Amino acid sequence: MPEMLTGSDFIWKDQTDLLWGALSSGGAFLVVLDPRGRPNPMTIGWGQIGIVWSRPAFTVLVRQNRYTYECLRAAESFTVSVPAPGALKDALLLCGTKSGRGLDKFHAAGLTPAPARLVKTPIVAECAAHYECRALAHPLVAMDDITAADVIDRFSYVAGNTHAVFFGEILATYTTPAVAR
Repeated sequence: MPEMLTGSDFIWKDQTDLLWGALSSGGAFLVVLDPRGRPNPMTIGWGQIGIVWSRPAFTVLVRQNRYTYECLRAAESFTVSVPAPGALKDALLLCGTKSGRGLDKFHAAGLTPAPARLVKTPIVAECAAHYECRALAHPLVAMDDITAADVIDRFSYVAGNTHAVFFGEILATYTTPAVAR
């Protein structure tokens, strides 16, 4: 398990109320570097933290047709930045509806990429809490793996456009004190 520091750092499982609140009301920012080394933020509304392979892990799902999927498949790390409750709604909307393939979403959304502590991928400076993750695995959910027909219908799954599950080992977790208040 990674060493956790004092001060504005928290143990990976401590800020779940902030994370769950964000995921259920607008989202959080998943950031990954694209093949050119540019940071690409994407809004996520799904995510989990827990123990996988005996280590703290952040799990996110990304559809195959998203630019972020391509970026994550090649990435060594990703970050998840969680906004304070009710904050950054316009930026979350933009990063959830526009592709980073030809758009600098940090600039377009008025967000600031800030250096992460342990990984190369930046965090979103305007957010309250941050998870830095080392990429571990990215299995694809096949159509045959989904046993609930209502899930297939609700999320319009077709062959070739299901989600991949990206597992990241949580290496660092912390708040941005001025933003978290």
